[in-house]
Amino acid sequence: MIGPNCANAGQAPKTFILSPGRSPTSDLNMALHECMAALDLFLSNRFSDALHLVFSCRTKDSMYHALTYATILEMQAMMTFDPQDILNAGNTMKEAQATCQKFRKKSTVADSFNSLVHRQSLEHFTEEEIHAEICYAECLLQRAALTFLQVCHNPPTSPPQTHLHFFIKGGIKVRNSYQTYRELDSLIQSPHYVKGENHLHFEGGVKLGVGAFNLTLSMFPARILKLLEFVGFSGNKEHGLLQLQEGASSYSFRSVLCTMLLLCYHTFMTFVLGTGKGNVEEAERLLKPYLARYPKGAIFLFFAGRIETLKGNIDAAVNRYEECCEAQQYWKQFHHMCYWELMWCFTYKRQWKMAFFYADLLSKENTWSKATYIYMKAAYLSMFGPDDCSPFGDNEVELFR
Repeated sequence: MIGPNCANAGQAPKTFILSPGRSPTSDLNMALHECMAALDLFLSNRFSDALHLVFSCRTKDSMYHALTYATILEMQAMMTFDPQDILNAGNTMKEAQATCQKFRKKSTVADSFNSLVHRQSLEHFTEEEIHAEICYAECLLQRAALTFLQVCHNPPTSPPQTHLHFFIKGGIKVRNSYQTYRELDSLIQSPHYVKGENHLHFEGGVKLGVGAFNLTLSMFPARILKLLEFVGFSGNKEHGLLQLQEGASSYSFRSVLCTMLLLCYHTFMTFVLGTGKGNVEEAERLLKPYLARYPKGAIFLFFAGRIETLKGNIDAAVNRYEECCEAQQYWKQFHHMCYWELMWCFTYKRQWKMAFFYADLLSKENTWSKATYIYMKAAYLSMFGPDDCSPFGDNEVELFR
């Protein structure tokens, strides 16, 4: 399916489909082929088909099917912010982790004792076992993200120990995931490591994890980063970006995830967190082949709109966001992301009624932050002229209150 090569930047990535008469040589290979086909459906806006493909196959006895299914549900939970969606995604990711556990190397009591003194050498693992390790680490990381999402969703009135409990649970998962990624990265660098049939997919997973950790940790304030380094974490922005760039340019299952993380960094994170100047040119280069391969892909149309916004081409951005809304009707949350950006586009254009319209839509349809949407509605109403009437009879003073 995906993963445009650096040498072919600007060309549409190849579709990862088996040639006639060719069959995968292992269950692991077959699982990767089926999951990449599901990912191809997902990126083509065929969300229900993608879920059906992985769920109807082998989510109980295939680590990649289980991981892919749970990842799609987690994306949905993070967009809807719905408590039930968060719970469903968390339970599904927990089941995926249990499936991955089945394929991890079985250890005896003696092995467990020895590992306390000296970590068991990953060089003696089978290819299936090291893939189980990378999938297990990914499950841990995604479960941690869902745990922290639950903290955000808990009302401020909930007991402090509830928040502390979630933070401790999430922190342990992050720590275990981080350590696994470090060990797997060391394995790849080892001269004794023998590349398996699906090495590129394994290596892509390592680059995704190592890159994501390094990039994310590097964005923490220096004071917090020093505390994290004290307990064993470290983050280097340049190394993180390089790992993700290499992962994005490879032909692997996780190429598109590396690409999306880089797009988020260059078009959102640097601006929201104020950690530096985003690289819009790099974002365009990364997006171009995917936009060619999926011209109606909602995810890529959204990023195209964001890039136009950053370049100051507000009318072009509005067109992209409107295209994104028209491209699919299955996940309304994609629409809400566009509504938020459209609200700001019309704010930049000082078209207060249109900005108010999108703030009102969000306040009625979305649950990310009702207070923010109501505040924005009031702010836009306060910009109306003396002869302008409120579209819905709202009063800015009451809304501000």
